[in-house]
Amino acid sequence: MSGLTGCLLLSAALFATGLAGVLTRRNAIAVLIGVELMLNAANLNFVAFWRHGVSEGDATGLVFALFAIAVAAAEAAVGLALVIAVYRHYRTAHVDEVDRLRG
Repeated sequence: MSGLTGCLLLSAALFATGLAGVLTRRNAIAVLIGVELMLNAANLNFVAFWRHGVSEGDATGLVFALFAIAVAAAEAAVGLALVIAVYRHYRTAHVDEVDRLRG
């Protein structure tokens, strides 16, 4: 198995784990962790294709991965703020029990 195949298999396993976490968990924090796992799988793909790609001189994959990390950090901050606001209002972090958008 080549290096690219191993990276892609690891990325697919990481993405599948994150997707399973998003689809099966009731807790909003666990859902956010699943989303972060899926974003990290995409970053791993960016870096793997950059490393094993044709043009070795440019850093396109690294730049994409850095932007994705920045977006993931912003998403985590906004998501956590939303979870805290929902918890203060409903006194629960379960996404199934939050059924109204307005007070």
